[in-house]
Amino acid sequence: MKTSADPVRDYLSAVEREASALPADRRQELLADLAEHIEVTRAERPEAALGEILAELGDPRAIAATALAEAGAGVTVAPAPGGAAPAPRRGKVHPLVPLLMIVLSLPFVMVLSEQPGPLFGGLFRIVGAVLLCTSVHWTAVQKTTGVLLTAVLPSVVIATWNLSNGVTEGPPALLPNLVMLALMSAAAAWLWKVRRA
Repeated sequence: MKTSADPVRDYLSAVEREASALPADRRQELLADLAEHIEVTRAERPEAALGEILAELGDPRAIAATALAEAGAGVTVAPAPGGAAPAPRRGKVHPLVPLLMIVLSLPFVMVLSEQPGPLFGGLFRIVGAVLLCTSVHWTAVQKTTGVLLTAVLPSVVIATWNLSNGVTEGPPALLPNLVMLALMSAAAAWLWKVRRA
C-alpha cells in the first residue's frame, strides 16, 4: 500500500504540478510515460536505489519545461530512457530586476515630484511590469497577480486620490503613496519568495 511518503508518487505529483499548463491528455501521457520508465528501470536494475533512478530522470521542473516546449512545437513528449531532461530555460534578466524597477518607481516619483521624476517613474513601472510578464521565473497566475498588485492597483489608487482631491500640481500626497509603496513592497517580496530558481 502506498503512503504519502512514496517517492515515486511525490515525484510524479511534482511533475504534474509543474506541467499544469499542458493539456490534460498530454499531461497524463507524460506521467504515464514517466511511471512506465520508472517501473522498467526498477525491473532492469533492482540493485539501483529509487532516489538514483528518479535523479537520472531529472528535475520535475526541467521535465515539465521540456514537455511544455515540445507541446508548443506539436511533438509528443517521451523522456529518453536513462537520460536526464535538459535544464530548464534560464531567464536573461535576474528576477530581482523587474521587482526593483517596479518598487523603486514610486520613491523615484515621490522624491523627484517635478519633471522628469513622474516620467521616469512611470517608465520604470512599465518596463518592470513588462520584464515581470516575460520572465520565466513565475507562473502566469503569479505574473498576473504581481502586475495587478505592483503596477495597476497603485496607479489607479494614486490617480483616483489625486483626482478626488483636486491635486494637479505640487508634491504627491504622502499617505496614499506610502500605502501603495507598502503594498508594492509586500507584493514584490511575495513574488521573490515564490519565484522559480
